[in-house]
Amino acid sequence: MRVIGIDPGSDKTGYGVVDFTEGRHRAVSWGVLKGSGAVDFPARLRQIHEELSAVVNEMRPHCAAVEDIFYAVNVRSSLKLGHTRGAILLSLALADVATVSYSPLEIKKSLVGYGRASKEQVRTMVCRLLNLRAEDIPMDASDALATALCHIHHAQTRHNILRRGR
Repeated sequence: MRVIGIDPGSDKTGYGVVDFTEGRHRAVSWGVLKGSGAVDFPARLRQIHEELSAVVNEMRPHCAAVEDIFYAVNVRSSLKLGHTRGAILLSLALADVATVSYSPLEIKKSLVGYGRASKEQVRTMVCRLLNLRAEDIPMDASDALATALCHIHHAQTRHNILRRGR
């Protein structure tokens, strides 16, 4: 199974692709989609859509896991994040990639065991699970890899439950 995890952000959107085969995780690709700061917001959404579409076309994931919107105090930031997430979901839908969402709390709890874990704690666990060095992974990409790993853990649990129920 190949999963692309996505950490939406209007300035920086992280992505991470993880393969899960025979009980082993392997990081395939990761990065951060950064638009030029000079463009207006609608043009930035287009950049996110186009850059993510290129990654999806190259990586051919079986499914996508996208971090859900957290409830920020700043309404304007939440709206921008919602628009960004919409561009991401559109890119995935146009590529016929099945998509699921996980809250930041679910992702942290799945990886670290604690829903209020720090970004550094999450990155440490991502590096342990994928045998990577923290200095090689931007924080946004680490969050995206964590989202992909969260989905793999959930999917594996569902698979095991269904198999036992037969």
